[in-house]
Amino acid sequence: MKKIAQGAEAVIYLKDNKIIKERIKKTYRHEDIDKKIRKKNTRFEARLLKKVAGIIPVPKVLNHCDKAMLIEMEFIEGKKLRDVVNEMSKDERKKVFKRVGKKVAKLHNNNIIHGDLTTSNMIIREKIYFIDFGLGFISTKVEDKAVDLHLLKQALESKHHEHFEEIMDAVMDGYKEEIKEFKMVHERLMKVESRGRYKKKPN
Repeated sequence: MKKIAQGAEAVIYLKDNKIIKERIKKTYRHEDIDKKIRKKNTRFEARLLKKVAGIIPVPKVLNHCDKAMLIEMEFIEGKKLRDVVNEMSKDERKKVFKRVGKKVAKLHNNNIIHGDLTTSNMIIREKIYFIDFGLGFISTKVEDKAVDLHLLKQALESKHHEHFEEIMDAVMDGYKEEIKEFKMVHERLMKVESRGRYKKKPN
């Protein structure tokens, strides 16, 4: 079993061409409480992935074990979108990120919030797969959908600043085509961004 990634919440292993995601023990929490939280989060993420699989491409859940806090998923062979943005032509980038925007909208139409929308959590092959729903949740709130978009916007600006405007425009074009409540989400996104700018102002 080969360790291929580690985040704040989980360690990712590759074994027999399958992904094993193991929730990390939090030593600052009481042991019994920690186990309950990790079991609950493991169960929820597995269920969420199964639900999302009927909406957009994601890794298929093969098995999950609450007791061991493990989720076993298919391994998606491809490149992270993060690593190929600069290799694309301008037209390719626009097409790809428009598809990204449509996929985010499909999630939001089903009241699913990804919680960590970055190009590191997107794998591109003939399809674009979204991965890592560890921070995902269900919400009907326009605010949560706007914040999800805002976090994606921040991630794109930080990681792909040289192409930021064109790819964010493409994301929003795709999102607008697919989302059921564009005006409400867009207006709330503007409010979320204005709050962020206000917080950054010096005293």
